[in-house]
Amino acid sequence: MKLKSAFAKPFASMVAKRVNRWANNPIETQEKTFQKLLKVLKDTKYGMDHRITGTEDYNEFQQKIPIRDYEGIKEYVEEILNGKANVLWKGKPIYFSKTSGTTSGAKFIPITKESMPNHITNARNALLCYIAETGKAQFANGKLIFLSGSPTLTEKKGFKIGRLSGIVNHHIPSYLKKNQLPSYEINCEEDWEKKVDAIADQTLNKDLTLIGGIPPWVQMYFDVLKQKTGSDNILDIFPNFELFVYGGVNFAPYKEKLFSTIGKQIDSIELYPASEGFIAYQNNQKEEGLLLILDQGIFYEFIRAEEFHNDNAKRISLKDVELEVNYAIILNTNAGLWGYNIGDTVKFVSKTPYKILVTGRIKHFISAFGEHVIGEEVEWAMKQCCKEFNTSTIEFTVAPMVTPESGFPYHEWFVEFENAPEDMNSFAERLDSFLQEKNSYYKDLIAGSVLQTLKIAPLKSNSFREYMKSQGKLGGQNKVPRLANDRKIADALEAYKI
Repeated sequence: MKLKSAFAKPFASMVAKRVNRWANNPIETQEKTFQKLLKVLKDTKYGMDHRITGTEDYNEFQQKIPIRDYEGIKEYVEEILNGKANVLWKGKPIYFSKTSGTTSGAKFIPITKESMPNHITNARNALLCYIAETGKAQFANGKLIFLSGSPTLTEKKGFKIGRLSGIVNHHIPSYLKKNQLPSYEINCEEDWEKKVDAIADQTLNKDLTLIGGIPPWVQMYFDVLKQKTGSDNILDIFPNFELFVYGGVNFAPYKEKLFSTIGKQIDSIELYPASEGFIAYQNNQKEEGLLLILDQGIFYEFIRAEEFHNDNAKRISLKDVELEVNYAIILNTNAGLWGYNIGDTVKFVSKTPYKILVTGRIKHFISAFGEHVIGEEVEWAMKQCCKEFNTSTIEFTVAPMVTPESGFPYHEWFVEFENAPEDMNSFAERLDSFLQEKNSYYKDLIAGSVLQTLKIAPLKSNSFREYMKSQGKLGGQNKVPRLANDRKIADALEAYKI
């Protein structure tokens, strides 16, 4: 056993015990976080604008702090960018994480001195919890690669700005730097295809033991490696590869193909990082769900997803959540976000400790006729259908066809198959029945002849890759939206139909 892995085991045991302490005292931990945040909020411009005194209980806090998305805090962010201090949080942020917005263009999410360590500490703790649980630490001796966006930072009015993955890259602990790939120069390449090709060349003769990234882009990297080497699988290239770390999308649609490409199923760890805060990570290989991080400067609120768009939708704290209910997750953070709608939906699968699954985006749904079909439902239906028909997909997205040339409206599924089913009509019928099984509103609309059953539009090979490239969103942290309530993506994919 090498020195690094030998050191990792006792350190992992210590950290896992620390994690268990707060995980076993969740409500008390969140209350302490709430009180700490209030003490800072009262002395900020945002707090003063909302009459915060620092003595509020949660009910009073709800009455004073509204739910807002980026549009709702944009004017405060602009004040910070213009040089004002103590606006959303004490002092000024040390970074702004730049993300793409839908209605507001680019979004600039503040990262403060207090919030920055959370992004590093929780990624580390996820690995240490894995070591503590499994006793496997050999991966720490090999090379580690994280496929991410460029670490290049720009400046805007004195603030350093970049993608979250790029910002985090500047804070990777020194004990991991020597093991980390790719090189800084290659990581700065903005063209994703050139970058993946260069990473493949640089890593071919290295002893990779851990690979991390968003699954579809890791798959792209694996495909390039196989093309360059002619190897049957990735374990032929990296025989000591034993741990896959991922986040950003539901793994299920990519899992079968990815592990087939690797050569066998290996251990994996799911993370839930966001520019707004590191929210959860998988801390157990045997249990479902991601451990919600309760002690790192985030106070959580939740709103039932089906009520979210209603006026005066009910907000609840952690102690009142229920299992198997889809919630919009709301953040109050030590980066200065208050009542902030991150846009994700989650459901709890455990309350001892509190564990979640990420189920989709609050804006990514189809409800053209009141069916409110969400990402979790279409992914489950596709998974069941592929299993039954012994087929697999590379990627898919779903959009409504509201005004077809004939007949009732329907949902159109744009699917790039890894291996297409022999009978596409039977596949579509079964897929529709699975979706009806999962969503009773959709089932009622089919039964009432408001909608006809779904239709599948098979796409050519590499369609989604080419589409994302055309949108300037190939690679990095970008993901294909699973659902849309309009035809914007669908219209662009028309050109790729078989």
